[in-house]
Amino acid sequence: MSGRRRAHPPWGRGEGRRRAPATGGAPADRGFTLLEVVVALAILSVAVVAGIQLFAGGLRLLKLAGEHQEATLIADAKTREVSAFVEGHETGSDGGFTWERTIRRTEVPVELATTTQQPYELYAVTVRVSWDRQRTVEITTLRTAHPAAPGDTTMQPRNP
Repeated sequence: MSGRRRAHPPWGRGEGRRRAPATGGAPADRGFTLLEVVVALAILSVAVVAGIQLFAGGLRLLKLAGEHQEATLIADAKTREVSAFVEGHETGSDGGFTWERTIRRTEVPVELATTTQQPYELYAVTVRVSWDRQRTVEITTLRTAHPAAPGDTTMQPRNP
């Protein structure tokens, strides 16, 4: 072996040689191709856009629910603030909401009529609250009041 040279592989004497991965692939199979990266980014972007749209839709519904709750509270307050039962129609506004209240006398059903010394009358109080030109909440309740004395225009509720 004195005069013979040992043959080395064409890529050098061992410096910089890469080993094939344990799975058996060639050294060039270690990374992702450009096509795989582009497809992964496209899928990720579609998922992000869908998530943003869901989040925005949730915020819109949350705002609408808050407005609906506020309109319901206004309608309830306008229903409760009736202290004298006189048939009629009133309107007004409260913040960005407009309301209208209607009071009308209704007949007491026969099943509910009493034979007490102090009869009562039944009134339907309807309050409608509107906002954003298309949104509306309406509350109707029945209230009882003693009949008015002759010349009295303010009928006090029976059970306020």
